[in-house]
Parts: sequence; C-alpha cells; structure tokens
Amino acid sequence: MEQFLTFGVVGLTTAAIYAVVGSGLVLTYTTAGVFNFAHGAAGMLSAFAYWQLAFGWGWPVPLALAVVLLVLAPAFGLLVERVLMRPVQSLGEAERLVMAVALLTGCIALARWIWDPNAARPLRPFFADEPAIDLGPAAVTWHQALTLAVAVLVAAGLWVLLNRTRAGTEMRACVDDRALAGLAGASPQRAARLAWVLGTQLAAIGGILIAPMVALDAQQLSLLIVSAYTAAVFGRLRSLPLTFLGALVVGCLESYLTGYLPQNDYLPGLRLAAPALLLFLALIVFPHRRLRGRERRLVQVPLPTARGTLVFAGCVLLFAVFLATVLDSEELISYGPLFALGVVALSYVPLAGFAGQISLCQLGIAGIGAVVWGHLGEQGQLWALPVAVLVAAAVGALIAVPALRLSGIYLALGTAAFAVVLDRWVFTMPSFEVLGIRVALFDQGSVEVHGPDLFGWQLTSDTELLLFSAVVLALVSLAIAWLRRGRFGRALIALRDSEAAYATLGGRPLGAKVAVFTLSAAIAGLGGALYGMQQRTITAEQFNLVANLPVLLIAVIGGLGAVGTGLFTGLSYVAPPQLLGHFGNWAQDVSTLLIALAGMGLAHSPSGIVPRMRADWTPLTRDRQLFPATGAVLALLWALYAAGLIGGAVFLVAVLVAATALRVWATARQSGPRLELDHPVEWWGIRRPWQAGDREVIARGIAAS
Repeated sequence: MEQFLTFGVVGLTTAAIYAVVGSGLVLTYTTAGVFNFAHGAAGMLSAFAYWQLAFGWGWPVPLALAVVLLVLAPAFGLLVERVLMRPVQSLGEAERLVMAVALLTGCIALARWIWDPNAARPLRPFFADEPAIDLGPAAVTWHQALTLAVAVLVAAGLWVLLNRTRAGTEMRACVDDRALAGLAGASPQRAARLAWVLGTQLAAIGGILIAPMVALDAQQLSLLIVSAYTAAVFGRLRSLPLTFLGALVVGCLESYLTGYLPQNDYLPGLRLAAPALLLFLALIVFPHRRLRGRERRLVQVPLPTARGTLVFAGCVLLFAVFLATVLDSEELISYGPLFALGVVALSYVPLAGFAGQISLCQLGIAGIGAVVWGHLGEQGQLWALPVAVLVAAAVGALIAVPALRLSGIYLALGTAAFAVVLDRWVFTMPSFEVLGIRVALFDQGSVEVHGPDLFGWQLTSDTELLLFSAVVLALVSLAIAWLRRGRFGRALIALRDSEAAYATLGGRPLGAKVAVFTLSAAIAGLGGALYGMQQRTITAEQFNLVANLPVLLIAVIGGLGAVGTGLFTGLSYVAPPQLLGHFGNWAQDVSTLLIALAGMGLAHSPSGIVPRMRADWTPLTRDRQLFPATGAVLALLWALYAAGLIGGAVFLVAVLVAATALRVWATARQSGPRLELDHPVEWWGIRRPWQAGDREVIARGIAAS
C-alpha cells in the first residue's frame, strides 16, 4: 500500500504539470485556431532560461522566475503570434501546422546551439532543503506540493478569467465564432494575443516545474509535450476540465507503469511510449468535432511534362557523376546520404502534396525499411530490397487503416504518436520470435548494413553506392511524375480538394487513403534502405521524430507537389552542415535553425521554391540553342576542374555565373509573356500557346464553381 501511495503522489505531481501545459495548449488552439506543436519547446526554452539566470548567473530565484514568467515568456508568445502565426491565418490548417513544426525545430536547434547538450545542468527542485511532508504511508516533497498547488491555482485562475472577466468572455466568443465575435465588437486578434501570452506562460510554468524531475535536455523536454497532447485530446481540444482529467490519467498511468510493469527486456520502452499509445487510442476512440480552420487556399499541384521530367532525371544522374568525380573519400561519406534522403522526401509528394494527408512518421517508416534490408540483405541479396519495401508498405497500410477517420491536426498527432512509439519502444526491443520466425530490429544497439549485389557486382564503395542511390532517385522521380499525370494522381488531387465531391463522383476516399499511405510508406522504406547502405551502420536515433522534422520542413519549403523536391531536400539537408562544418561542431544545429527559419517563411511562398525555380529555368531548357550550349560550358568547366587547372571555389563560381547568365539570356530570347496569369483564360491558345496543363486547370476551375 505504501508503494501504491508513493507512486500515486508522483503520478499526481506529473499529472499536475501535464494539466498546466495542456491547458495552455487548449487555450491557444481554441482561441487562435493554431495547434501549437512548439508548445513544449516554449517550456523547454523557459526552463533553460531559468537555469541560466538562477544557476548559471546566480540571480535570486524569485527574480529569475519573475523575469522568465513575466518578461521572456510573454515576449516570446507575442513574437510568435505577431511575426509567425498571424501571417498564415489566411492559409490552411496544414500550413499553420508546418509553421508550428518549424518553430519546434528551430527552438530545439537554438537551445542546442546556445547550451552545449554534452554539459550537465542539474536543476534543484524548489525547497529542496526542506524536509518532506509526512502523510503517513507516503511523503510529499515541497516541490511536489508546490506543483499540485500551482495546478489548482491555474485551474481556478482560468475559470475566473474565462467566466468572470470581459477578456475571458471575448476569448470564449472567439472560440464559438470568430467572425460573429468580431461583428459584436470583440477583437479576435486581441483575444489571440492574450491566448498566446497565457499559453506560453503556462508552458513556461510546466517546463520549470518538470525540469528538476528529468534531465535538462532540449529534445527530451520538448517531447514531453506528447503527454500534454494526450491530455488535450482527452479534452477534445476544447474543454479545460476534460484536459485536466486526461492529464490525471496520463500522469498516473506513467507512474504506476514505472512501479508495477513487469521487469523484462521488452517492456521498459512501453512506459516511455505509454503516453503516445494512449494518444493514438484516444484519437481513434473519441469522437472529434469538426476542426477549426479547415477552409484553405488550395495550392495548384504542378503538372510535370514528360520531356521536363526526363531532363530532370538526367540532371540527377549527371549531378551524381559530378559528385563521384570531384569529391574525395571523406567527402563522399558526408554527401553520400543526399540521394537516399531525397527518396525519403519524395514519399511526401503523393501523400501530402497530392492527397493532402499529413504524416510525421515517414522517417520512422524509413527506419523500418533500413533495418529489414540490414538483416535480410547481409550478403547483399537483391531480393531483400523489394522485401524491405513491401514490409514498409505493410506498415504504412497498418497506420492508414485505424487513421482513416482522422484528418488535419488529428492525423498529424496520430502519425507523430506512431513515430514516438517506434522510437521509444519498438526500435528498442531485443529480437523475438513470431510463429517460429525470428524478428530482429535494432536489437538494442546498431545494425550493420551492406550494399546490394547487382547480379554478381557487389556495391561496396561509397562511389558505387552514391551512383546507385542517384539512379533510384531518378527512377522514383520519373514514377512520381507518371503518377501525377495519370488517373490515380488526379484522383488523389480531387480527394485533397474535396472528399465529399470525390465520393459523390464515384470515388472511394477510404481506399484511396489506404493506397496512398501504402505507396508513400513503400517509397520511404526504399529510401531508408538506401540511407542505411550509405551509413553502413544505423541506430534507432537516426529515425526518431525530431530527426524527421527537418526533412519534412525542407520538403515543404521545396514544394510538396513538385517532383524535384526529392533532390532539393537531400541537397538542402546534407550540404549546409558540411559547408559550415569547417567553422565548428555547431554546424548541424545552425543548419537546422536555418531550415526552421526558412520553414517559418512559408507564408511568402506556400507553393514552394521548386516550382518557382522550374518556372525560372524553363526558358533555358526549351531553348534549342542555349540548352546544348549550357551543357557544353558545364562540361568544359568540369574538365578543367578534373584536370586540376581550376580550383573548387573557382569552378563553383564559374558554374553559377555561366548558368545564371545563360538563363537570363534564354528568358530574354523568348518572345512574348510566358506566364499564364498574364492573360485571361479565354485568351489561352490565342495570345499565348496552349500548354499541357491548361485543360486540367480549366476543368478544376469549372468543378470549383
């Protein structure tokens, strides 16, 4: 009984923190219409700032708390609301979600850059020198008592604010109907501003209270928000009392699993993954109201031409040959994952770009493909590669079936929960047997991965593996372009535009979702196997949720509907850390921070960079004189570099200058305006040539009207 009460006290204390953090999350979502994935990161930064002031610089604890809770946290909330979230209010739910993911990624990278993650930073609990409060069978520390008292005060304060003040009435009115509240004299922007300030302060309180109980680590503190997600989903993202109830369930579940979970090699990860499992089950079981902000401005999916896609695939191969000839052995190891990660990024194109389905577990599925290839392809057996793809596809279908009733934020939460379960539990399991078949994942360590055997030719060198990955990326890019131009691609876009209209016209939304999840997972599994070949040795940490976020962000920056997003993502993910690596070990964190900042600029280019680059370079590829001349100039520069006549910096500058000059020349040579927006639709084919995608544009316009 004493042990039961002891774990109960710990569970109530943890639940109190989750309730405080979860209430801020619900408050922000219901009032501002933004599900803040970076809510835990705000608490993490507050905990680090409190440690820096109180322990790093020796400030008095009350003064440090006042500065963090009354100055830094509100300022951070106002900055996020004004600079980041307000510009994307006119965009859709997915764009606001990506902005929050970018903020989460940026906060983690910023914290790791400022505070060395390898240095220990112990944070003393409040009133640590005071004796514990004796309750008979159990004892309560003053820190635990303070945490429970804060949760009660937060609950009472929020009730008074929402039910007894004008500001609270305004916030509740904006929850019900923002437009109607504005007509009645309320200010939705003022309510959203207040919600962001209060939400950030609550996250800061939770982060400071929980930091003494766990390691002061940027990634760990940020992902503790998964438990607060579960509490918020219990409250259906609207009810604060139900959120507190959900926090109580999560906190006690974690505590009692710690005390009473059987001790073996398979279950320790279950305690860590329990909040994510509970989140996934809550999303599946609980009914959900219609999500706010489902109205969105649809971004047109580019229609790649057959010629343009072939040219792009050829450029991928030429780029791979160029890298293989100019990079030394050490650089080949660093740049080797470029094309493999490009294949993983391409898995987002049919899923998110065409079908509009949000997934945060693609890199986890890639890890499944990598580990299956690592175990089955120990001798490079080529048949193991399609098996790895099929296993990854089966996992994608397994995710899709229970997630069919989810969409938008709920689907993102469900896939994030699945990624956390993989990372914290499944990938940490030792080998086991199912029906006499031995199943091994990372087996609590690392897995060696070898290159494939292509009909007697064993690919072992970094150069061979890089070229093989480039060939696969080119083939997958061609397949995605063919999919976009085919019937299934058009069906996925119709599903994204309107599920109701798609079903009315005879489509099967559930079947299409399962099919696209399966296809996307197969591509991710293929990319994971290629990534494992390049790395030679893989661990579970390489495929966790946090590692997936920069890949997703770069794919969004490039453009989720563009075939060239794969190459763009791989290059943007791999190149910056290598180029900045000469300046120090902080290069990875700075490059991730730059990626996050670019993701925060989504409002300025929701369609992505790759379609704009394609439009800028199309005149050169269509010019029958300058395009071959461009190839000749690049070949000449390449030969000069290979012969040692010019250095790498001169070669790079010469390539950029020559290509840009020829592009500008080709644009000037092209007669007449080339953008379809320069002419009304009734003049297409008269004042400008008829284009391949015009028929689809007109059909979509008629359907929308």
